Amino acid sequence: MKQILGIFALAALSTAATAQDRETSTTMKAYAAGYKAAFTCSATFNGGKTPEMIAAQELTGIYQGFRAPMAELPDAVIDHKNKRVSVKFNDGLPPRISQWREGLGCTQLPVGADFADAQYLPAVDITRPNTSDSQPWKKLDTGSSALKAKLKSMMADPYYGKDALTTALLVATPEELLAEEYIEGYTPKTSQRTWSVAKSIAASVIGAAVEDGMIDVSKPANITEWQSPIDPRKNITLENLLHMASGIDSNRAGNRTDRLYAGGGRMSDSATEHSLDVKPGTRFKYANNDTLLAVRALKNSFESTKAYNEYPFTALLNKLGMNDTVLETDWEGNFVLSSQVWTTSRDMARLGILHLQDGVWKGERILPEGWVDYIATAKGPQPGPRRDGTPTMGYGAQWWLYDKDFDGIPNDAYAARGNRGQYLVVVPSRNLVLIRRGHDPAGGEGFKLDLFVRDVLKLVK
Repeated sequence: MKQILGIFALAALSTAATAQDRETSTTMKAYAAGYKAAFTCSATFNGGKTPEMIAAQELTGIYQGFRAPMAELPDAVIDHKNKRVSVKFNDGLPPRISQWREGLGCTQLPVGADFADAQYLPAVDITRPNTSDSQPWKKLDTGSSALKAKLKSMMADPYYGKDALTTALLVATPEELLAEEYIEGYTPKTSQRTWSVAKSIAASVIGAAVEDGMIDVSKPANITEWQSPIDPRKNITLENLLHMASGIDSNRAGNRTDRLYAGGGRMSDSATEHSLDVKPGTRFKYANNDTLLAVRALKNSFESTKAYNEYPFTALLNKLGMNDTVLETDWEGNFVLSSQVWTTSRDMARLGILHLQDGVWKGERILPEGWVDYIATAKGPQPGPRRDGTPTMGYGAQWWLYDKDFDGIPNDAYAARGNRGQYLVVVPSRNLVLIRRGHDPAGGEGFKLDLFVRDVLKLVK
């Protein structure tokens, strides 16, 4: 599986038509307005981006099914005072609204909700630690001149993907940040949406909860909606969900959850309602819902939504100094940790370094002993073979694995991978973390991550 992005692109193309077949044109317009409001809100208040940057990057190259209705919409209205964005789409309904909150970023209100309804969104009390953005590195910019020159050239080299739009590259060890490169207008403090890199962040939050004795991945996932004695889904384990082996029916691609991502729906409106398709633990199917359900099971370990919403910060992010990371929720307070995280390249690198250090940070064990091996080991059903005969990446627990013959890439390497070219690669045998961020268009030739990894490894001794 040389390019997961290729799967995302094909999925977007193949499911756009089916999505439009299922939804009316009015609904698709509401989705497009929600998408525009959500991405404009997050990019403005999480990422500090200008309307021009948002139009060129966040709202260009999107899923095919959203492009036509998006083109019919008026400009988003950005309310800086109240930190919200609205997009009008229907004369008979309020605009689609996305509201920003401290720590939790932007949340779409449901279709038909008005501005006053934002007062009912969950809130948190989060104090970010006063740590330097250079931490944990003792030295910055210590890579060779050849490495720095290579990263600079990679930013726009079509050899690494003729349609790729790279915004950031970073290479680091736990001790030194060797090199980083950013597109014009971006800095180390510029935040981007992680897309499915969020799934690996979700696994880390769950790992912290395992270390804290709150949950056991071998036990059935605690999903309220499944607890009827007659419901076989109550036997699906948290491990089944982490391995993308729940057996639950999802849409054909599994990675499209438009009602949640763009329609202002709740996680519980969609992910919990699907029935079993096959026996749990017998099929690999990459699906947003499996991640969403795993995190929903964690929520049920807390006495309140507020305590749940604060936990990832106190148990993981604050300890690592991931001060520029925002985990967004639906309007009920469910984390959308299948995709909706905004973070910087340095914060992503910090997560990778935690894994290089076997889950220990500054002498404190954050992830359980053996957890890093657990998430980086193929277990249970695996992705099927590719038609072109190229190697297929393995899958651990919400991380992709270079566990086969990928020429020039060590077999112990593993990666968090997200739509539009978001990548975090951990290479334990080389004590390295590699980051690539971008805005690759759906349907185009995206960034060729394997080439990037190979070429960087050649330049780092």
